Amino acid sequence: MVTARALPMGESAFLLEVSTLDEVLATHASLAASRPEGVIDLVPAARTVLVRVDPRVLSVAAARAWALESAQAADTAAEKRGELQQVDIVYNGADLAGTAMLLGVTVERLIDDHLSAEWRVAFTGFAPGFGYLVSADWPHDVARLDAPRTRVPVGAVGLAGGFSGAYPRETPGGWRLIGTTDAPLFAPEAERPALLAPGMRVRFRRVDDLAGDVLNPPAGVATARVDDPGAAIRIVESGLLATLQDLGRPGAASLGVAPSGALDRRALRTANRLLGNAETAAAIEVTMGGFRATAHRDLWIALTGASGSVTLDGHPVDPYRPVQWRRGQELFLDWFTRGARAYLAVRGGWAGPTILGSRSSDVLAGLGRPPLRASQQMTVSEEHAGPIPPVDLSPWGAPHDGDLDIELAEGPRAECFGASAHAAFFDTVWTVSNNADRVGIRLDGPPLEREHAGELPSEGMVPGAIQVPPSGQPAVLMADGPVTGGYPVIAVVTDAALSLLGQARPGTRVRFRHALH
Repeated sequence: MVTARALPMGESAFLLEVSTLDEVLATHASLAASRPEGVIDLVPAARTVLVRVDPRVLSVAAARAWALESAQAADTAAEKRGELQQVDIVYNGADLAGTAMLLGVTVERLIDDHLSAEWRVAFTGFAPGFGYLVSADWPHDVARLDAPRTRVPVGAVGLAGGFSGAYPRETPGGWRLIGTTDAPLFAPEAERPALLAPGMRVRFRRVDDLAGDVLNPPAGVATARVDDPGAAIRIVESGLLATLQDLGRPGAASLGVAPSGALDRRALRTANRLLGNAETAAAIEVTMGGFRATAHRDLWIALTGASGSVTLDGHPVDPYRPVQWRRGQELFLDWFTRGARAYLAVRGGWAGPTILGSRSSDVLAGLGRPPLRASQQMTVSEEHAGPIPPVDLSPWGAPHDGDLDIELAEGPRAECFGASAHAAFFDTVWTVSNNADRVGIRLDGPPLEREHAGELPSEGMVPGAIQVPPSGQPAVLMADGPVTGGYPVIAVVTDAALSLLGQARPGTRVRFRHALH
């Protein structure tokens, strides 16, 4: 039996906190075995399991009662015999000799210890397919690098604390690198995208050379050919950032995959509604403007979200209504004057590779179509086309121009902050910094003092979670943010308020208030 406590994580999620990693694995297994409809994600971490639900299907209260009962039924003494996965490794890491010296052992002793251990995948995170491996046979505690690398190559095998792990893609990182593998750690289009899943057993096998190139498959980079006769538009200028977004890919957080999707989901839904599309159709999310494209055939489009000058061949175009974009005409979205993100939807929806059920681009993980660029062509999927509904008036408007009042739900680590920090958090008018993108929004203001220094054991995160790092400057995780993190979450932005925050430009002033229920 496991004793767990439930900690709130916003409106539609909570953490089950237990005492040990073994209890995490047992609790996760028990939850997975009895998972009811409406549970979107189960994300194990170092001391917690994140449970995320769809409240339209299952209430959070009902999910919490089920989860606590399942945790009590978890059996930590059960034989841990998950599927065994063998991973080939060449011990050629840049930190191999230095790590052995740091631990006071020979290089061969370190290699033997790593090979003889039977590892288990405790949880995933940091990047899609990155498994945190633990072993009762592993005798070492390895300090991270003092200064993380800006580039860790794909396939690098590293050590940090009591963990081992392999990098599925090129990324920054602070683990000490001891070897390289060519195992296909993450293949998003495969039936089982992540090679290493929580609860799985792992053995490393030493080889002198790898059979092939170290794998770093680009996820969903297919684009229309330059001469594609089916292309609908050609992009002339992509502006600051333009990506393909739909409502995202919830349900893959246990693989280390963020939900992604449009930052202003209301604007995306509205654009699709105006064209008779399903709300799941993909649109082009244009950040801050500067987007220009030419039509190769007649299209129906709608623009929602951020506002500024929009023209077709120099003639003004109204937002929030269906517009015919005729062949040969050039559409230009000038730099926005209100809001940060506009959505260019097309009748039928834009085509793109579907990764884990979504066409959304994840800029942090590199999933989906990469950011759009000049000369690229786009096609229409035609999957979502329906009749364009009549529009007699436009009940929608441009994003709010001025200070934002953002509603917050409870976070799991409010007790990490004293009364003065909570007062400052809600009394301060925060400013959106220049460090604001699809991954997260850093806020400028007085530092919030934490009562407990250092990082927490890694735990599951959700979009809208407001983390407070040691600097005291809060940061709001957005759609492409990491699925696990080690900084305390003081509160979580409500789902409705996330769309407002998705339109916040650098310099926008933000006030927080408690959500009313």
